[in-house]
Amino acid sequence: MSPSTGIVQTNVANTASVTAALRRAGADPHFVEDPDEIDELDRVVVPGVGSFEAGMEALAALGVIDPLIDRIEGGRPTLLVCLGMQLLGSSSDESPGVEGLAIIEQHVGRFPEGVRTPQFGWNIVEPIEEMNHLETGYAYFANSFRFYEPPAGWRCAIAKHGGPFVAAMEREDVLACQFHPELSGSFGQSVIDRWIEGIDR
Repeated sequence: MSPSTGIVQTNVANTASVTAALRRAGADPHFVEDPDEIDELDRVVVPGVGSFEAGMEALAALGVIDPLIDRIEGGRPTLLVCLGMQLLGSSSDESPGVEGLAIIEQHVGRFPEGVRTPQFGWNIVEPIEEMNHLETGYAYFANSFRFYEPPAGWRCAIAKHGGPFVAAMEREDVLACQFHPELSGSFGQSVIDRWIEGIDR
């Protein structure tokens, strides 16, 4: 039996492309409907397109905030994409006063004044140290906010748009991507493949 894979349906994400990319990698994903699944599943994916506040409200409505925190802090296989990655932070310029998951004690900031915002398009992603799940390559971004410095305890890759920012980070079997691997062609698919293959070994 293949490892179970669940997608957290936040209703602020285009999950069709994420589902397709996971299936290409050999997974058979389904949408998480019960908070208990967060602990039970072999793999969990948190996609995201939308606002920081809407994302946190969706997680709260599903009852998955505490199970997600426990899972990520335990280093269990979890993939967080775009807004999903930003929700790891404690707060965001996008939604003042809204608390994030606070797994990373860092504020998610808007790109500097004078920089084209949002960033739509392809940008090079470069690991600053060896990473398990990705190497240097071009990925597709659609973001106005970002982590501006690598958090302690995570292996990170950077991209540059108005200065360097965190493009991806990993710790144990947790992988977070500011870019959209499901929309990033062969490079993005290789990231998803490596995440899944690493868990299956």
